[in-house]
Amino acid sequence: MSVFCQKCGHRNIGDAFFCSSCGGTLEVDGDKTVVIAKVDSLQDALGPQDNASVDLQSLPQHFGTLMVRSGPQAGQRFVLDASLTKLGRHPDSEISLDDISVSRRHAEIERQSTEYVLRDVGSMNGTYVNQKRVDGVVLQQGDEILVGRFRLIFLGPVE
Repeated sequence: MSVFCQKCGHRNIGDAFFCSSCGGTLEVDGDKTVVIAKVDSLQDALGPQDNASVDLQSLPQHFGTLMVRSGPQAGQRFVLDASLTKLGRHPDSEISLDDISVSRRHAEIERQSTEYVLRDVGSMNGTYVNQKRVDGVVLQQGDEILVGRFRLIFLGPVE
């Protein structure tokens, strides 16, 4: 019999007490105790992805840009040149974020003159800006957007 880790999903042998992949505690013989780690707001502040630099001259002058800081598509950039940009797992989304943690129709960004308004469109896991859950917010230069496991940085138009 196999036991699946509740933390990372790794398959472990049936008599294991700890996950061989992440070290998390495994559910054993009906034990339903769940340990939730404390959220560290600086959880990856020392990670290599924070050493990335962006040449602002390489960004579009008249449009905002989203850059994927971490997640399965880290490093990708998306120019927000349409009046409405949809984010989600659905392949028809302008920004397709292919991961189960992202709803098919997760969020959208509407360009209103020089402002960009981010709205959650009923996602299961919510949309976060600078670690706060939001329904709608005007994006500011450098805002960090969390959509599922994806961390995106908003870079406003270069003037």
